[in-house]
Amino acid sequence: MKRNEELSKLTNVEEWDFIVIGGGASGLGSALDAASRGFKTLLLESHDFAKATSSRSTKLVHGGVRYLAQGDIGLVKEALKERGLLAQNAAHVVKNQSFIIPNYTWWGGIYYKIGLSVYDFLAGKLSLGKTKYISKAKTIEKLPTIEQHNLASGVVYQDGQFDDARLAINLSQTLIEKGGSAVNYMKVTGLLKNDSGKINGVQAEDQFSKQKHELRAKAVINATGVFTNDILNMNNPKHGKFVVPSQGIHLVLDKSFLKSDDAIMIPKTSDGRVLFVVPWHDRALVGTTDTLLESPSFEPHALESEINFVLNTARQYLAKKPTREDVKSMFAGLRPLAAPKEGAKSTKEVSRSHKVITSDTGLVSIIGGKWTTYRKMAEDTIDKAVEILHLKGGPSQTENMSIHGNMKAELVDRTSHLYVYGSDIPAIQSLQSSDPQYSQKIHPDHAFTIAEAVWAIRHEMAETIEDILARRVRLLFLDARAAIDSAYTIAQLIAKEKGHSQEWANEQEKEFIELAKGYLLTPYSPKTITHN
Repeated sequence: MKRNEELSKLTNVEEWDFIVIGGGASGLGSALDAASRGFKTLLLESHDFAKATSSRSTKLVHGGVRYLAQGDIGLVKEALKERGLLAQNAAHVVKNQSFIIPNYTWWGGIYYKIGLSVYDFLAGKLSLGKTKYISKAKTIEKLPTIEQHNLASGVVYQDGQFDDARLAINLSQTLIEKGGSAVNYMKVTGLLKNDSGKINGVQAEDQFSKQKHELRAKAVINATGVFTNDILNMNNPKHGKFVVPSQGIHLVLDKSFLKSDDAIMIPKTSDGRVLFVVPWHDRALVGTTDTLLESPSFEPHALESEINFVLNTARQYLAKKPTREDVKSMFAGLRPLAAPKEGAKSTKEVSRSHKVITSDTGLVSIIGGKWTTYRKMAEDTIDKAVEILHLKGGPSQTENMSIHGNMKAELVDRTSHLYVYGSDIPAIQSLQSSDPQYSQKIHPDHAFTIAEAVWAIRHEMAETIEDILARRVRLLFLDARAAIDSAYTIAQLIAKEKGHSQEWANEQEKEFIELAKGYLLTPYSPKTITHN
C-alpha cells in the first residue's frame, strides 16, 4: 500500500467502473464490494482513511442491545449476522467480549436475562455465547471496581469488540489486493457530468502537491458519512438535508478503573442513554453520548455537558471515582444519521438503519448505518448502482472474504499488543530485529515500537504524524500527553523515510501538538525534552 504507486494509477486508467468518495467504513466497504465483483474501482479520501467518524467509535461490533429494547428486530438481526461474519473475516482485530450489566434492583437480573436471551436467539448459529445470570458475589469477583452499594446481581452477555481504525487500514489493503485502488489526501472538489447531465466522473485535488485531476467513471458513489450533504450539494444545490450529525464522545481512563477483562454495560442512564466501560488496548474506554449537532467537522470537540455526563455516570457505577485529571485522552466522533422528520428533537427519533439514495444524475449515496453493518451497507450500495446504471457484474463476494491480516482466532495472541497486525506480525518482528533503533518504544510508557511507525510509512500509506499516532498505532486516543511527547520522534522518522526537510518536520510537529491538545481535558504543560 504505497501512495505513489496508487497515484500513478490515476493517470494510467482512462475510465473507472466505480469511483467511491470517502475512506471511512462505508466507503472502504463499498469500494471493496465493487472490486470483489471485478469492477475497476478507485477510492478517494480527502484526509486519511478513517480520519473522521470511523476511527472514533465505541470499538464495538454489536447488534445493538438498545435497538432490541426499542423493538427494531430487523436492524438487530442484520447487525448480529454481520457481527458474526466480521468475527470470522477479521479475527485478528475483532474479538469476543464479555459484557456485564450490574443490577441494582432485584428484578433487573431477570429482566435483562430474558431480553438478552432473545438477543442470543436472534444471532442464531453466529452467536458468540449464551447470556448468564450471576450473583452479586460473582459480579464483584468479575468486576472488582464496580460500585457495590445496593448491587443485587449481574447479567453477562457476549458481544464483539474491535479496533476501528486498524480495520479500516486492513480494508484499504484488501481493496488494493483485490485489484482496486485507494488514495488518501485526494479531495473531490467537483462532479463531472456529460451532455445529458449524468455524472461521469469527478474532479479531485491532491492535498499535498495541489495537482488537479479529472477522473472518469461509469458510477460515482457518495460514501462521505457526515459530509454526505457536501457532495449532494455539488450534484444539486437544492437537494435538501439528508444527513444530520450526532456527536458521541469517549473518555479514556487508566486500566485501574476497570481491573477486568469484562466490559460494563449500563443500560439506563439519567437521560435514557446506554453507557459502556470497555477494556481497550490496556485502558478503560468510557462512552458514549448522543447529541444532535448543526454541522459536521473533521475534528469535533466534546461539549462540557457531554464530559460531565460521562464522568458523573461513570462515578455512579465505579468504586474508584474518575475526575477530569484521570482522563488520559478524550475524543469525539460524529454519527451520520438519516435526517429526522420535521420536528424530531431527539436522536432516538432518527433512523439508525442505513439508506441508499439515488439522484437523477446517477449519483448513488449511502447514508446512516454503523461500523458493524458496513459490509451489508456496501453490498446494498453497489447492488443499487449496478441496477440503476445497468452495469454488468456478478453478485457481491464479500460475505466470506478474508480481510487483510486475518488469521484463525485461536492463533491470535492477544497478550502481545501486535495482535492487531494479524498475519503481518512476522514482517513487523523482522523489522524490529533488522535495526536496534526499530525495536525501541515510541514512548517509554507504551508498548508501540518504532518498527510499527516505519511499517505504517512504508506499507500503510501513513503520511503525517497524526496518521501514525492516531490511526496506525492508537497512542493519541489512548494517551494524548504521551502522543504529544512522541511527536518529535515521529516527525524525524517520517522526514527521514520520505526525504522531507527539517522545516517540514518542525511544521508537522507543531501542527500535531496543536491538534493533540484538543484530546486533553486538562491544560498541557510542555516537558523539557532532550532529543538525541
